Amino acid sequence: MKKIHVALGEHAYDIEIARGILDSIGQKTAALLPKARMAAIVSDTNIAPLYSERLVRSLEASGLKTVLLTIEAGEQSKNMKVLSEVLEQLAESGMTRSDVLLTLGGGVVGDLGGFAAASFMRGIAFIQVPTSLLAQIDSSVGGKVAVDLKAGKNLAGTFYQPKAVFIDTELLATLPVRFLHDGLAEAIKYGCIKDAALFEKIAAYASDAELLADIDSVVAACCSIKARIVEQDEFDTGLRMLLNFGHTLGHAVEQHFGYSHFTHGEGVAIGMYQLTKRTEALGLTKAGTAARIKEVLEKYTLPVAAGVPKEALLSTMAKDKKKQGSSITLIILESLGQGVLKKISWQEMPEYLE
Repeated sequence: MKKIHVALGEHAYDIEIARGILDSIGQKTAALLPKARMAAIVSDTNIAPLYSERLVRSLEASGLKTVLLTIEAGEQSKNMKVLSEVLEQLAESGMTRSDVLLTLGGGVVGDLGGFAAASFMRGIAFIQVPTSLLAQIDSSVGGKVAVDLKAGKNLAGTFYQPKAVFIDTELLATLPVRFLHDGLAEAIKYGCIKDAALFEKIAAYASDAELLADIDSVVAACCSIKARIVEQDEFDTGLRMLLNFGHTLGHAVEQHFGYSHFTHGEGVAIGMYQLTKRTEALGLTKAGTAARIKEVLEKYTLPVAAGVPKEALLSTMAKDKKKQGSSITLIILESLGQGVLKKISWQEMPEYLE
């Protein structure tokens, strides 16, 4: 087992990474939260049939009365209506402030379930049990919880740290290839902004099977990078913005297609390549960087273009959380492994799009 500590004072917690850890989560939860008498599991229609029974069994064996709340799978469920339904179900279940909510699923479940935990009774304990690669290496760590609004992605939310993150990499065995690659886009992002060796390691795998055989080390590397950044900037006001490399454009692409065409990781892949191509042309990024990123993204069948008109992207990006007044902070690469923040005026933004 690999354990990574996220040192956030009274909000500190551990990330535990181990194959088969799912079956011991009940014991770990009871030890971590001895006052809890009840556990609510938020999952979705893809994951609940596969893994919820095992988690329920583990929790109930440790003396926790358990209720399962299942939402429809997909980004379309990450909204205020579904959040409200989950909160109502928590209230009806008899949950109290000393009880715990566990999120069993990918990024949508973690984001929505975490926001429900932050909101219910002004905050109850929650534990992340991420089942997708994207959630295991990125969205489950760091305490960002949110839902989407019609105006844009993740525009309603808060910062609310979990009590623990339990990552069972065995669960990736049932992940469709598209979603394995979707998560890998975020791993490639970490390599781009902070760890060129990680980028080259991902580039070197001969097959998905070889990647999966070594996935624990990739997950641990990504979680470690994110933990160290979050420790320095919990509330996303400076250094943590680096983690948004590719996301400003990526979110706009996702929203343009109604979250039904490109996955989150695919949007990020498009954003990373398209922005780096422009910053390279503007002399801000080492020559050849964009081509190298494109090569690795395409190796894992990730898209590098979306065909969305510049005007449509700008309209959506104008609502991005990194925009402040008449300026926006972009995350760009000086070279592979060297991400930096660059604040520009909104009027300059069209220069960074094709």
